[in-house]
Amino acid sequence: MRNFKILTSILCLYSATLFSQHYKTSTTVLQGKDFPKVDEKGNAKLKVYFPEAKSVVLEGGDGMKNVQSSITKDKDGFWNISTSPIDVGFHYYWFNVDGKRTNDPNTELYFGYGQPTSGIEIPSGENFFFKKKVKHGKIVDDHLDSKITLGKRNFKVYLPPNYGKKKMPVLYLYHGTGEDITGWEKQGYIMNILDHLFDENKAKEMIVVMDYGVALNPEEEKLPDNSERTVLSAKNLEKIVMQELIPYIESKYSTNNKKAIAGLSRGSYQAMLIGLNHPEIFSAIGSFSPVIYGGDNNEPFKELSINNLLKSKQKPLFFLGIGEKEDPRFLDFNKTITDYLDQNKYPYTQYHSPQTYHEWLTWRRCLYQFAQLIFK
Repeated sequence: MRNFKILTSILCLYSATLFSQHYKTSTTVLQGKDFPKVDEKGNAKLKVYFPEAKSVVLEGGDGMKNVQSSITKDKDGFWNISTSPIDVGFHYYWFNVDGKRTNDPNTELYFGYGQPTSGIEIPSGENFFFKKKVKHGKIVDDHLDSKITLGKRNFKVYLPPNYGKKKMPVLYLYHGTGEDITGWEKQGYIMNILDHLFDENKAKEMIVVMDYGVALNPEEEKLPDNSERTVLSAKNLEKIVMQELIPYIESKYSTNNKKAIAGLSRGSYQAMLIGLNHPEIFSAIGSFSPVIYGGDNNEPFKELSINNLLKSKQKPLFFLGIGEKEDPRFLDFNKTITDYLDQNKYPYTQYHSPQTYHEWLTWRRCLYQFAQLIFK
């Protein structure tokens, strides 16, 4: 009997160890923390200390909406959460604690949904955005004082490893709704992605300006937050880019005359509006998870001068990227654009991100593809 108990204990210990090895700590976890953990199937375990809470519910963004979870509270005040498989990618999430939105104290915070928000990374097996032993560029903070929005505008500038040795082209890059200029650096891993591409000679070295995607003066900020305000902001942004940002960048940094513009979600609309209005300036336009504002079924491109592509002597490279699991509205926006381009026989590049939602793995992959096509 004693030997049986010892054997049982060993087997239980082995099983527990084997089970725990299947779960790996998420890359978004703070140093010294153990949760969230993710297994190879995308199941996640989270553990949070809310001793006074009566109810804790796991909530999150696009990729978390279909996730099921079981939640229990132990005698020490820790809430243990186990989820059904979560699809690959980077997902914003939070807890509803007794009716109050609360971040996970165990993770890094990322600016999303208009505020600092927890994130979890479900590995896809790719490493193109992980840090490797290559020559690294750097990201610097910069700003200008805008006469259009009557205030200081902050932005970030990525400078590639060989910056300073020659004049380089510039990509103007925009984030999405509810995010800010930290998105491409932190959630998007832009420096790792571009450093790797340049090291492997898969892309031309470029400067990237990560500009802020809201352009409203103090009076305009009081307007209702709707499609009309978004279009107004994009038109103001066009003025800032053409009249203030490009002159500033070209006066301060070592640039040549080649430029491209791209963005994700709302930023895709801004990139299209600006790029389509100035096809002679931008040699490439990147629309990641495209959105169209200000149109209707009869006139979808009411605020987008997409016919400029057909009339212009310069023919910008047009790139569209979309996650295969994105919400139907984004898939519809993408189809509206590609149908128009097909009907008018305008060449474009379409990229479908396998098994991803409206989230950062989609956009990292889009940037990776887009960067290899431009400035060649």
